Amino acid sequence: MAELATIARPYAEALFESAKRDLDGTSQWLDALAAVAGNAQLLQFADNPKVASQQVFDVVSDVSRTQLPAAGQNFLRTVIENGRLAALPEIARQYREMKNALGGSSDAVVYSAFPIAGNQLATVTQALEKRFGRKLNVTVQEDPSLIGGIRVVVGDEVLDTSVKARLEQMKVALTA
Repeated sequence: MAELATIARPYAEALFESAKRDLDGTSQWLDALAAVAGNAQLLQFADNPKVASQQVFDVVSDVSRTQLPAAGQNFLRTVIENGRLAALPEIARQYREMKNALGGSSDAVVYSAFPIAGNQLATVTQALEKRFGRKLNVTVQEDPSLIGGIRVVVGDEVLDTSVKARLEQMKVALTA
């Protein structure tokens, strides 16, 4: 959604500039807040005109289970008071992009039909870093529909070596 990205950009940029000394720490509490702010029931609660900003702040900070530093508390209050709680996940995404760009890395999501063991993930991560030519921050999500293999998403690049993708390729080749 372009509008949400446009709304989130100034918040992400301001937070990034103010958090230069502790980018990783800021990223941790921002991701926790974004996960909470993605909840539809919370957003409905926050949009209720009978609910005060302080009540929304208390709920979000309690549910996030993260000890917010003073800067984090101020940031959350600003987002809530400006009615931008729904933009928090997008703010976190844009913040991560800026942080990654500064460090020369990218976020990568590896979809796998089965759980990946730690030593296997390290091997896969090394191969992917070589393939994509940059350091990757890898997260794994299980997707049983892949049948086998993995599907990797790095930004707008996709590497699909899953059994499902190969079956689709075979289907197209046989029906062409």
